Amino acid sequence: MTQDLFRQDAYLRECSARITAVTDAGAIVLDRSVFYPQSGGQAGDSGVLVLADGSSVAIADTRKGKDADGHATHDIVHIPAPAQQDERAAQWLPGTAVTARIHWERRHRMMRLHSTTHLLCHLVPHLVNGCSITPDYARLDFAMTDPLDKETLSAGIAALVAAAHPLSVGSISDEELDANPALVKSMSVQPPRGTGRIRTIRIGGHSASAALIDLQPCGGTHVANTAEIGAVVVTKIEKKSATTRRVILGFAP
Repeated sequence: MTQDLFRQDAYLRECSARITAVTDAGAIVLDRSVFYPQSGGQAGDSGVLVLADGSSVAIADTRKGKDADGHATHDIVHIPAPAQQDERAAQWLPGTAVTARIHWERRHRMMRLHSTTHLLCHLVPHLVNGCSITPDYARLDFAMTDPLDKETLSAGIAALVAAAHPLSVGSISDEELDANPALVKSMSVQPPRGTGRIRTIRIGGHSASAALIDLQPCGGTHVANTAEIGAVVVTKIEKKSATTRRVILGFAP
């Protein structure tokens, strides 16, 4: 089991850790990690693992571990760049101490875009049936038939960014979610259950006088305030089907 340090603090850029296992495919499992594994539409982190002798292992991707039946485990699997899998495999022994360090600029771009998708859920109050968050763009597929206007949505995002709404990590119980099913905005990804608590992201609504912009279950990484998002705009709107509108977000030039 890997302790997922990024869940409570998305701004951690590195941590000390120890290798607990190396998979048959040559991926590295750590006892704790700041690397976010691909899930919920957000791409996995890349970065480096630095060994005690100063040598490093380039990590190209991060995924959730899987058991023999293909079911997700609580391990986080760090996938080395192909060129290093044979070169350094002999040093990746269980118990080896490393410093796990993410590519921060790449992660921060995804944090900004992921938080923008939550703003978009406020502006477009329809269920989401697909999403993708990368360092360069994000997309949300909305289950709807009405047309959307690119300029109107971009202006709405800009206003919410300028309002500097705080974001916070919280949690609700399984029972609270059952009593408020509308909190789940996604049709395709359901929040994980089994621990008794479900992680949430709140935007705004932190005082009696502050408007609640968005509240939904989410395991991804986010900025602390909408002002940190900067200039993100709607770059394209597509009609994917009779009942689906795709909105693509990108950074303004």
